[in-house]
Amino acid sequence: MQISPRSALLVIDVQNDFTPGGQLAVPEGDLIVPLINRLSGLFKQVIIAQDWHPSGHASFASSHPGRQPYEVIQLPYGEQTLWPDHCVQGSAGAEFHPDLKLPHAQLIIRKGCNPDIDSYSAFLEADRRTTTGLAGYLKERGIDTVYMVGLALDFCVMFSALDARAAGFNTFVVLDACRAIDMEGSLATAMERMQTAGVGLIQSNQLI
Repeated sequence: MQISPRSALLVIDVQNDFTPGGQLAVPEGDLIVPLINRLSGLFKQVIIAQDWHPSGHASFASSHPGRQPYEVIQLPYGEQTLWPDHCVQGSAGAEFHPDLKLPHAQLIIRKGCNPDIDSYSAFLEADRRTTTGLAGYLKERGIDTVYMVGLALDFCVMFSALDARAAGFNTFVVLDACRAIDMEGSLATAMERMQTAGVGLIQSNQLI
């Protein structure tokens, strides 16, 4: 399949802490890396999203005495699932997976940098008001279609896809180049939300 020059590949959170052995490992998260490398060769425009939290981030269970990972609390912007400490700025866990080879990527967009607000999406933080600037970047570059791959399908990939659609982009998620946490039915919910929003759910063999 010929990829339009107005398309971009967005590679989401393929970092050590989200792959086996990491603090918040997504099952089989490392297995998608060779496929992502292969897919990236089809695109002139490649953007990488990187979770990049300061120590003591509001989404960390350790920041809330008496709370445990995966509990849900209320923060000023709404419900927040508490996570193990992960992707702390400058840590080995925050680095990209060592086998991820995307030398032609032109932008790395870091998210979750605000200590008081989580950010699953590469477009909008969890307060749903603070933008990362990614939509503006893509539009300035003449991009109208975004293909997404990475981790985790039912959290950061899903929210990025929903926000891309809301920003007016044609949006596709390459399912076999993603992996999910699938916590309490989160994968089924994510798939339904993406389909309802008009996100295209495809397989890599539709591109390669």
